[in-house]
Amino acid sequence: MKHIQKLYAFIFISIVLAIAYLFISTSHIQTTLNKNVESIFIEGAKSFAQNIADEIQNKIESDPYREFKENPALQKSIEHSLSIIANKTYKYIFVLYRDDFGNYRYLLDGSKDKARFNQRLSVNKELWNRAYNTKQSHIINQKKLDNLWITYLKPVVIQGKTVAIVAIDFSTELPQNIYHAIAPLNKIFIYIFIAIGMLVLILIYQAIRSMRIKKESITDPLTGVYNRNYLRDLLNQINITQYQIMMIDIDHFKRVNDNYGHKTGDFILESCAKMIQDEIRDEDILIRFGGEEFLLFIKKSTTEDRFAYAVAERIRKGVEHSYFNYEDKELQITLSIGIACQPEHFKSISLAIKHADEMLYRAKRAGRNQVITTQNETEAAVLNETEKSINDVKSALEEGRIICFFQAIFNAQTQTVVKYEALVRLKERDGSIVPPAHFLESIMYTNVYNDLTKQVLESVFSKIKEKQIQISINLNFSDILDKKIFDLIIKELEEHKMLASWLIIELLEYELIEEIEIIQSRLSAIKAYGVKIAIDDFGSGYSNYSIFKLLPIDILKIDGSLIKDIDRSQTSYKVAHSIALLARELKITTVAEFVHSKEVLESVQTLPIDELQGFYLAKPAASF
Repeated sequence: MKHIQKLYAFIFISIVLAIAYLFISTSHIQTTLNKNVESIFIEGAKSFAQNIADEIQNKIESDPYREFKENPALQKSIEHSLSIIANKTYKYIFVLYRDDFGNYRYLLDGSKDKARFNQRLSVNKELWNRAYNTKQSHIINQKKLDNLWITYLKPVVIQGKTVAIVAIDFSTELPQNIYHAIAPLNKIFIYIFIAIGMLVLILIYQAIRSMRIKKESITDPLTGVYNRNYLRDLLNQINITQYQIMMIDIDHFKRVNDNYGHKTGDFILESCAKMIQDEIRDEDILIRFGGEEFLLFIKKSTTEDRFAYAVAERIRKGVEHSYFNYEDKELQITLSIGIACQPEHFKSISLAIKHADEMLYRAKRAGRNQVITTQNETEAAVLNETEKSINDVKSALEEGRIICFFQAIFNAQTQTVVKYEALVRLKERDGSIVPPAHFLESIMYTNVYNDLTKQVLESVFSKIKEKQIQISINLNFSDILDKKIFDLIIKELEEHKMLASWLIIELLEYELIEEIEIIQSRLSAIKAYGVKIAIDDFGSGYSNYSIFKLLPIDILKIDGSLIKDIDRSQTSYKVAHSIALLARELKITTVAEFVHSKEVLESVQTLPIDELQGFYLAKPAASF
């Protein structure tokens, strides 16, 4: 396409240049012809003037005015010679002298409408005096609209003194005829140039309009940075080895919208986008990736992997230490940032972006207002390459290779098994097991995900029927909001009413809860079947304690990030202790996750925690 455009441009420019050349050539021909015509007639005038001057010099001794006045016959004789020369071209042939006052007066006139002897003639004295004083012939060009006029002046010199000037004033229709002959061509050229000019203006207008439309289509109207349309084009042309990828999220942005309104939220988005732009260079690329997420491609200026980290920290601190003032409201905002420092290690740019998003997710789980990157992205890239496509998962479902592993959950004091957590797995044809992190995201929000959820529920109800023990499954708040999945859950509960009270649904606490009224209504509908509701990973990030007031919670699973070092960290111990006490006051069962060692077990048993889960006690297994 680009080659065709270049060819069209070359043809267009060639045509314009050819027309311009013809126009210039035509003008040059007209000028040359006019000069040649002038030259021919000037030569004729020169010859006539010389003959007249010779005749006067031969017949006049010194003063032509005095002698012509005294001898009218001589004056008429020479004047007759002038009249013979006069014709249609050489219309005016006359001889003038200069009086004592510098005025030019007639001596002889060969024209048909003769002037009187000694009659004054108004002339351009400067030009005439030049010929008179220098005793040199002089040509005066007097161009008019319709005719080309030339006056040829020839001084008459007697005894070394200029006594008169022979003037031949002539015109010819040839220049006019040439002009009229070429005029239509010139008009055509003018029309062509006007048309070309209009075409060029139209093309320029269209190009500007096209650029503006293109810019609008790839620019986020609120923040002025690139949007996801631009990202699609960028992915096809960017050299990813020259960049590091950063995913930036505004912490608790939904709360800003909910508490202060969307106009305030828009102001925060605009301000944050501007602050990020102020910290980056022209060669860096900032894209609004989602509602409050920004994707940043940082051009590498060094081989140091932590270059992007330094930029990210500068951005994070800049926002953290700023106050956002809007309509008398003063807000402080923080950012969570994830980085893929070596995106070239990934199989595709999309996987590298996904990895940066995973780092962002870790930053949010670790408490937000942080920058997270990985030390070994080669390993991460290898893991990403094992991700399953939607077709892989669909095939596994059809072949019965989506299975559940079960991890036991123990009573904290007696260490007897009280329930199990079902953990979905994909079994490869060679028998190897693929964890959910490698296939769930690829099917999220698809019918395959719905089919997988249905199969997991059926497997869990089958196990409950067999073992008569509580089993929990993991869902997201977005699953409850998804009407198809919610209807699927209700349908399964209807089909297994007698077993529903053994089922526990674990929901991820760190997810932002939107449309809380719908969540409340649907969870109440599920609980009506006797299902218990658990909140998973409580304590990750900034835990939202209002969740106890908003949702019907039966079980609280304390996040493993608090439990895993509880034997060494007084802070983790105290936080876990306070959560356990609060849950006990609210009559909510607590579960400590990530009990991975004897020391952790002993520390957790000193807390008012009801149940325990972790690899030290039991690993997930295909059966129990």
